[in-house]
Amino acid sequence: MVALRVALVSTQVLRRGQTSRGEFWLARQEGRMDELHDKYRRLQETIREMESVAVAYSGGVDSTFLLKVALDVLGRDRVLGIIAVSESYPARELNEARRLAEEMGARIRLIETEELSNPSYASNPVDRCFHCKTELFTKIFPIAREEGLKEILYGVNTDDLGDFRPGIQAARRMGARGPLQEVGLTKNEIRLLSRELGLPTWDKPAYACLSSRIPYGSRITREALRQVDEAEAFLHDLGYRQVRVRHHDRIARIELPRDQMARLLSDGSAELVVAKLKELGYLYVTLDLQGYRMGSMNEAIGVAPATSA
Repeated sequence: MVALRVALVSTQVLRRGQTSRGEFWLARQEGRMDELHDKYRRLQETIREMESVAVAYSGGVDSTFLLKVALDVLGRDRVLGIIAVSESYPARELNEARRLAEEMGARIRLIETEELSNPSYASNPVDRCFHCKTELFTKIFPIAREEGLKEILYGVNTDDLGDFRPGIQAARRMGARGPLQEVGLTKNEIRLLSRELGLPTWDKPAYACLSSRIPYGSRITREALRQVDEAEAFLHDLGYRQVRVRHHDRIARIELPRDQMARLLSDGSAELVVAKLKELGYLYVTLDLQGYRMGSMNEAIGVAPATSA
């Protein structure tokens, strides 16, 4: 059982869209700590009852925590992490996910998903994520059967239920389970538990696939995904941890947390970013004055961006 230390409270506010070095406000509330202990115990018990599992693993906060708990409870031989590789998954994320899985001692298998070959995905409808998750679990289930694994798990949490997530419906239809959500864990709680388990992802910025950078109704192409990937990688290399490059044909709309905008405009980064993104094929490079917010593309369909980490 992980021992949660109250002393881990820091001084900044934890918000979606900012780095997660936030104030774990619940760590000062004894009652909430008891509740979190209970959720963690129930998560362990839930996974133990499954006996053997395949985990859809991306290297993000949720799936890394889920894989770690499964390994701790079931052992290496009864857990398999599966990474889906496609044009919408950045190479840097793949490398980091593989490195972290190796550190945890997890068995990992890479599969290639082909969502771009599905017109229902490539046309970028509002239920794009439904088709993505359908492709993912269609590929994972045969592997789980081949390995003799009884359950397929993925990292949905309680906060996700309040967001626009068509992929959740696909996962449910395919029979995948989300034990983090089943025991009621929120994103903030998963971050706190991840820190206690020593996972470097505890304060990793929120992430979504590269296709989420393209407006609904605009066709998703390999070239567009490559542009976004290389643009965001460049900004990451400049030290911007939480960033989105929204792809509007030949316009790049950069989203940063507001407290990082001044730096971009004052330290010479802006000129470097403009030059690089124009080299990648963008004609105009803009900075969104509303700042970073997860799911901002959903504003076009009348869904407010999510508000928790």
